Amino acid sequence: MEYKDTLLMPKTEFPMRGNLPNKEPEIQSKWSEMSIYEKVQERTKDRPLYVLHDGPPYANGDLHMGHALNKVLKDFIVRYKSMSGYNAPYVPGWDTHGLPIETALTKNKKVNRKELSIAEFRKLCEEYAYGQINSQREQFMRLGVRGDWFNPYITLDPAYEAQQIKVFGEMAKKGYIYKGLKPVYWSPSSESALAEAEIEYQDKRSPSIYVAFDVKDGKGVLAGDEKLIIWTTTPWTIPANLGISLHPELDYSIVKVDQTSYVVASALLEEVTKVLEWEHPETVKTVKGIELEGVITKHPLYDRDSLVMVGEHVTTEAGTGCVHTAPGHGEEDFIVGQKYNLDVLCPVDEKGYMTSEAPGFEGIFYEEANKAITEKLQESGALLKLSFITHSYPHDWRTKKPTIFRATAQWFASIKDFRQELLQAIQDTKWVPSWGETRLFNMVRDRGDWCISRQRVWGVPIPVFYGENGEPIITDETIDHVSSLFREHGSNIWFEREAVDLLPKGFSHASSPNGQFTKEKDIMDVWFDSGSSHQAVLEERSDLKRPADLYLEGSDQYRGWFNSSLSTSVAVTGKAAYKAVLSHGFALDEQGRKMSKSIGNVIVPSKVTNQYGADILRLWIASVDFQSDVRVSDNSFKQVSEVYRKVRNTFRFLLGNLADFDQMTNAVSNENLREVDLYMLVKLNKLIDKVKKSYELYDFAGIYHSIHNFCTMELSSFYLDFAKDILYIESENHHDRRCIQTVLYESLLTLTKLVAPILPHTADEVWPYIPGMAEASVQLVDMPEAGIIAQSDELEKKWDHFMLLRDDVLKALEIARNVKIIGKSLTASVTLFTSVKVDALLQSIHEDLKQLFIVSNVEIGGSVENAPGTAHKFEDVSIVITAAEGETCERCWIVTPTVGQDVDHLTLCTRCAEVIKTSYTE
Repeated sequence: MEYKDTLLMPKTEFPMRGNLPNKEPEIQSKWSEMSIYEKVQERTKDRPLYVLHDGPPYANGDLHMGHALNKVLKDFIVRYKSMSGYNAPYVPGWDTHGLPIETALTKNKKVNRKELSIAEFRKLCEEYAYGQINSQREQFMRLGVRGDWFNPYITLDPAYEAQQIKVFGEMAKKGYIYKGLKPVYWSPSSESALAEAEIEYQDKRSPSIYVAFDVKDGKGVLAGDEKLIIWTTTPWTIPANLGISLHPELDYSIVKVDQTSYVVASALLEEVTKVLEWEHPETVKTVKGIELEGVITKHPLYDRDSLVMVGEHVTTEAGTGCVHTAPGHGEEDFIVGQKYNLDVLCPVDEKGYMTSEAPGFEGIFYEEANKAITEKLQESGALLKLSFITHSYPHDWRTKKPTIFRATAQWFASIKDFRQELLQAIQDTKWVPSWGETRLFNMVRDRGDWCISRQRVWGVPIPVFYGENGEPIITDETIDHVSSLFREHGSNIWFEREAVDLLPKGFSHASSPNGQFTKEKDIMDVWFDSGSSHQAVLEERSDLKRPADLYLEGSDQYRGWFNSSLSTSVAVTGKAAYKAVLSHGFALDEQGRKMSKSIGNVIVPSKVTNQYGADILRLWIASVDFQSDVRVSDNSFKQVSEVYRKVRNTFRFLLGNLADFDQMTNAVSNENLREVDLYMLVKLNKLIDKVKKSYELYDFAGIYHSIHNFCTMELSSFYLDFAKDILYIESENHHDRRCIQTVLYESLLTLTKLVAPILPHTADEVWPYIPGMAEASVQLVDMPEAGIIAQSDELEKKWDHFMLLRDDVLKALEIARNVKIIGKSLTASVTLFTSVKVDALLQSIHEDLKQLFIVSNVEIGGSVENAPGTAHKFEDVSIVITAAEGETCERCWIVTPTVGQDVDHLTLCTRCAEVIKTSYTE
């Protein structure tokens, strides 16, 4: 008889190697065949609804790591909720309108925009968007993200557009929508107005000039021969200058330098003196800013006046305290200009070129005009200083090119009219991390009205008609009719029909006695598109609800989707679109830099899934502090792969040792388990509680570490290690063996469920190998519940104390191994000299100590005071390690004097001989 053949070694077909890049697509095909999303929703349909509303990614280009981070985090939460007593649908969405798609067609696809009608061009944009959606959908699904992928929401969908029109109409009805001439962020590169959310700041080198304005009428306060000095970094706005603003309460000094008198803020005199290299300026007079109100100066380039005004916006942070004011090129300039009835002069066209309203500079691009204007100022003697500075400057976040402020007629949402409701809604929302509340609160508190019109064609039209007198027409009747038309035909109909054909049949209005109407040509800001999703999706779909339980996006969305959703939702419903908001950081390279093709530091999700597998990418996402920026490197995936390998090996070991186990007939009740088995169940219960709490707190890194530590420390390094002697050596139905298998079964089932939201492919790969599983997928069961174990606290305290003693024994064994007293631990005999406390502990343990220590013999040598000098001394125990006496059993490898005592099995110990006789008799 080959004794090794009598060992009950692990048996399982569950593969050691994950081979995830090849295995995962097979698992995903099974999910598709079984309609796993629909099955999960059917199972949970009668449960309370939990809605995580998906913020729509833009339908252009392949996925980057930020996409993966975002969608996988959402998937963790939705999967967990569906296994925790909720009906948690997940409806993915796409943002499809806007400049990037227009640019992709005209530049990348070489579409000649001029040869097409607006409707034809928009049709190409729509086709392009759907192609991008199909590509991105496949990539998201490859990440294992579960959702209603073939019934998503799309901002170009007619039903979506119809609801967006309703949102606009409701806001207009409440008086929140108006058209006005105001300076707004304007992108010459996009030829369109921009909202604050579309602005990003980058460093820019700009000219810095100090310019003198001659006083024309001092109004009795000034002598009339002074010069007010302004400072600006935008010389191109000088042709639009209509005034100079001072702070009413600031002191202003009239100083004489070389027979010329200048006016500057007293607080800035020292700095101006330094910059202009004045020598010994003499302060002739000091006045308050309010005293200079109404003084008239002469424009340095043109024969026109510049009025001195006062405004609270003037500061002494930089410049001269005399602020160059061009109402057509700045919001604060516009406001103070309105107060003093100044014109709104804007001599720059939509492409950024100077117009005829800037004589001498017509046709020059505004940035190039800086030099020409500065030279003219030099010729006129008005230029006091020219230098250059590098400063943070607003750029178009799409084109990455500088923006300007430009006064144009635009449509606005008047935030100020419901600002307090917005601020209250922010305070009523739960924010994770908590600083998100302060961030958005401050943004909303300080923001101006929202410019919602864009001078593009690929977007949702602003549903406004104009009468013969130019009066805008927005009524319930027109809004309802346009909404119905869009729902039936899509918004392209706006560009296909004349205004009269878009109005309700027989429509009349006092502004058009002859029945002649025109329509608005501008489209809505894309943030209005996605910001309307609370109504176009949450209200539109019967499987969702408003407000959503959670919005989860990157931290850039405080100024984007979180903000626009809040504005439209509070405007329409009085409440926020969400109950809670969770934000994550950005994915950076290993050195903390933004990923860039030009740098060559880009790591894309598809590369990771092809090389390592989606579950490795998902496990990495679980391991990082996602609320901050995260660094991505190939090395980080290698490290996570090692953790995955340990978890997978744990699954394989558990499965292998349950090959002959039937939960229904072989499981041992808690009352009949040994203490060490109950101790492991106590630890398993604590793992369940800790992991579930971590899921609730979005602490996925906590789950990652808890699962890893349980597998490697509590299972592998202790329980599974000593259990091998019983699992392999004892007879199949031995009580101790069935006790251990009971614990292994509970551990396997629990771990599979706990990791399912994070490692869905691996969990579903394990699932059919678990004995007795009736459900087709782990996704169709709930999270485990912690069991009840009598006196668990006392039991855990006792065995935690034993584990400290075991650590001391392992240290002593390692020392003995290093000095060649023993080889493997099974060749050792351990003698313990203990304190009273440790002795009491050992007396209370009924399990076999030599099995727990994985040695061949354990003896209690008396009190710690009697330990010989050769003993290894620890806090409460001294330990002597010697070579075990006897022979090595051929079957169990224990060194014992009982080897050879059974004449039928001379190379076996008596325990193994007995197992052979009772279980393997021929």
